[in-house]
Amino acid sequence: MLAPPAQAASYDFWFTRLKYASGDWDVDQRMPANLITSLIDYTTLRVDPKEHVIDLSDPKMLSAPFCYLAGHKLVDFSPAERRNFETYVKNGGFVFVDDCNHDIDGLFAKSFERQMRTIFGPQALKKLPNTHAIYKSFFQFDGPPNTTFELNGWGDDLVHDYLKGIEINGRLGVLYSNKDYGCEWDYDWRNKRFLAEDNTKFGVNIVIYALTS
Repeated sequence: MLAPPAQAASYDFWFTRLKYASGDWDVDQRMPANLITSLIDYTTLRVDPKEHVIDLSDPKMLSAPFCYLAGHKLVDFSPAERRNFETYVKNGGFVFVDDCNHDIDGLFAKSFERQMRTIFGPQALKKLPNTHAIYKSFFQFDGPPNTTFELNGWGDDLVHDYLKGIEINGRLGVLYSNKDYGCEWDYDWRNKRFLAEDNTKFGVNIVIYALTS
């Protein structure tokens, strides 16, 4: 990957949201701040307190330690977006992709999965076993935590007991969720103290895995 940008050189982690030309990329706007706060609270990482938004077509995204891509609508990458996505992942980058519709037959799911088949092949996107290292990278989980949106019967009325991913040389380069974690973590931070269990802890696992695997 490219060298990190000068403003990020003093940090171990900075949150990068990928802006893509199709669909609605700017969802769950409070989520990055909440995840950043959890990384500061739970880890010793030097964390940039700001969210960075970068065009997927911009080569600057190739230097990010972690990228987030989400939406509800169509995902139709341009040639430059497709090229950067492939280069980033194959060169050791990590993209967390979250389907805000939390379903398996919606427009985002179908179109994003089609893009992955085009870039990485028809069998590249696979279910992750609940023993995957991402569930043990910091906090301990028995599998992907459920979201309240699934449990309330929103979307396709399914509780997804798996996440999917694409591995490159034995390392997860794309983590794909139909569980809508972005919405789950998109709350007023002042309400966090009322949670019985901090639901952003799994986000910490995702970041730690991305940085250390």
